[in-house]
Amino acid sequence: MSNAKAVTDASFDADVLQSDKPILVDFWAEWCGPCRAVGPILDQIADEHGDKIEVVKLNVDDNPQTAAKYMITSIPALKVYKGGEVVKTIIGAKPKAALEKDLADFIA
Repeated sequence: MSNAKAVTDASFDADVLQSDKPILVDFWAEWCGPCRAVGPILDQIADEHGDKIEVVKLNVDDNPQTAAKYMITSIPALKVYKGGEVVKTIIGAKPKAALEKDLADFIA
């Protein structure tokens, strides 16, 4: 099971948009194979870079309002929020090295 914090439609504003540090939101669903594949990689990134970026998960099936607000049409969708704004979007599952490269601005 993931060690990433689960966020919901109700907690998204407080947990993500009002955070002082960058937040990587993993928009995912139980039935999504690529989502399950990228989950452990995100856990590793959270463990290794948790001081710089927080990793949270939002289940799109359980939280349709937030998924709709950010126009999530394919998952896994990873979005980095900083200062309440989306500053990076990554679509699809990728190997750890590729994700770390995509996130270099936030974890370097």
